[in-house]
Amino acid sequence: MDGRVCEFPGCAAVGEFRAPKSRAELRQYRWFCLAHVREYNAKWDFYKGMSESEIEAQIRADQTWRRPTWRLGPQADRRASDPFESLLDPYDILADADVRRQKDRRFAAQPNNLTPAEQQALSILDLKWPQTLDSVKLRYKELAKRHHPDANGGNKEAEERLKLINRAYTTLRQSPHFAT
Repeated sequence: MDGRVCEFPGCAAVGEFRAPKSRAELRQYRWFCLAHVREYNAKWDFYKGMSESEIEAQIRADQTWRRPTWRLGPQADRRASDPFESLLDPYDILADADVRRQKDRRFAAQPNNLTPAEQQALSILDLKWPQTLDSVKLRYKELAKRHHPDANGGNKEAEERLKLINRAYTTLRQSPHFAT
């Protein structure tokens, strides 16, 4: 207890509860007894004397723990002049959607970029290159309905064909060439 006495005028009780001195001195404390700290806290108004814009600025600063922040989003003009762009974001994770789509189209337009598994998956689905993920999805649904064992009376050949179709669709869906 260190022999603290309640700082409330006229009180001789032990001051065992702390309260900040002011908004500017949040780490410096006044010590009160339980009854007086409750009274002090009931009257405490952190925002007292602040304008509306000062209150808003205080709230925004508290939301980011008073650390600096910056805008996120499309920054194509900054990226275009950044010689280290490819080192900082080689997969364009931070790029906006339009930049990613353009890059994907340029990359996907070349059939020699397809892996053998992707080429085989396209042939299983009876599709020619180039395709979009939406067209692959439509073809998969069509073939899955046609070769589903329930639609073919439990036929084992249809079941095996459906397994191939499922594997082919999974391969293409996970391929970077079909990113949306």
